[in-house]
Amino acid sequence: MTQPRVAVLDYGSGNLHSATRALAAAGADVVLTADTEVCLAADGLVVPGVGAFASCMDGLIAVGGPQLVLRRLEARRPVLGICVGHQVLFALGVEHGDPVPGIGVLPGVVEELDAVPLPHMGWNTVTPPTASAMFAGVEDQRFYFVHSYGVHEVPDWPPNARITWAEHGGDRFIAAVEQGQLWSTQFHPEKSGEAGGRLLRNWLGTLRKES
Repeated sequence: MTQPRVAVLDYGSGNLHSATRALAAAGADVVLTADTEVCLAADGLVVPGVGAFASCMDGLIAVGGPQLVLRRLEARRPVLGICVGHQVLFALGVEHGDPVPGIGVLPGVVEELDAVPLPHMGWNTVTPPTASAMFAGVEDQRFYFVHSYGVHEVPDWPPNARITWAEHGGDRFIAAVEQGQLWSTQFHPEKSGEAGGRLLRNWLGTLRKES
């Protein structure tokens, strides 16, 4: 079987290489690039991210990342966001009181978790929806989180959206989203051992169906 071609968007984020290695181990033919045509032509596009929401948006804007994501989704081409790469898909990020527009393909606001301790760092269970394609085979597993911000509410979701939740310190937040060709995770599948590897293989399986 031909390996799906995956472009990891290179915009200066800190976890680019770990994401690239994990995707290759999961069975992808991976290229780390900011080339527009390569990103558009790939079977799948991965938007990783660590650090501040505003800094990641600045980096994405510098390489035309928002337009790449929008063009791929308009063409029904798969996109996977990870950690801050998940957060920037939402409408707005608010850190230290400063609102910054996100790409806006998902409704909702990224804001500080109301939990102790912060950051939320370590392994946590999640609560996926019934028949989740993302979590097939790993519904009861733990995944690795490193973040202080998240999305608490789901206003005006389209009917095809499937939301996975997690909880930390009594605060409930969105851990993952499946919406058509868009998948995203607040946690790091590339740092989540075999469970994360299985999740990435689940995503790559959808790319083979598309190819």
